Amino acid sequence: METKNKIALITGGSRGLGRNMALAIAKKGIDVVITYNSNKEAADQVIDQIQLMGQNATAFQLDTSDITGFDTFVDSLTKHLTAETGSPNIDFLVNNAGTALYSPITETTEVQMDAIFNIHYKGVFFLTQKLLPYLNNGGGIVNISSGLTRISMPGSSVYGSLKAAVETLTRYQAKELGERKIRVNVVAPGAIETDFGGGRVRDNQDINNQIAGITALGRTGLPDDIGGVVAFLCSEDAYWINAQRIEVSGGQAI
Repeated sequence: METKNKIALITGGSRGLGRNMALAIAKKGIDVVITYNSNKEAADQVIDQIQLMGQNATAFQLDTSDITGFDTFVDSLTKHLTAETGSPNIDFLVNNAGTALYSPITETTEVQMDAIFNIHYKGVFFLTQKLLPYLNNGGGIVNISSGLTRISMPGSSVYGSLKAAVETLTRYQAKELGERKIRVNVVAPGAIETDFGGGRVRDNQDINNQIAGITALGRTGLPDDIGGVVAFLCSEDAYWINAQRIEVSGGQAI
């Protein structure tokens, strides 16, 4: 990595929306670091694609639901960046990693809730905390939320509630990091055709049709609809956008 390039870290960047975000950010001339949980092969494919674009990229394994591994990850990341660029710092953090939970309130277990809490809130909070000393002043954070904080769909109570907590956290982060000129925003995708949640939006035609029917632009979302918005927020063109929730849903349920 060359010192002149800015660097973005995208968690969960090996597949789905995270992959699209990583590629879109690289197209902006920003070098990329992604994390992956278990699929190293998929992560390596993303890295290869970014390098073919002329940007530097690397991948690290990280379970964002397990904060006990954060110190080791940050140590490995900062040593790598120091060796490659002369600085341990990054410019942008995209908190994207996550998993789905579809469970009625009457059937949700404590184990299920803890798992979603750990990855969607606790992990986001403490990974950001660990990385703040290495986030350059004037940089940015993009937290990924969901249209389900605005639209109530049966079975998504825990997921939607925790994403709402992330949206509130975002405003606090923007307030507390303002003196460092670090801007913090939320991107809230609507229903997107990926393998997220077992690919239910992509593969279940009934669900796909239902969502398309309540979306002003007449279809479900695609990964390409999201990555460019996140990349924009990692650019100087978006500098004056701060503490905002940007829903990217094509006008779903409006």
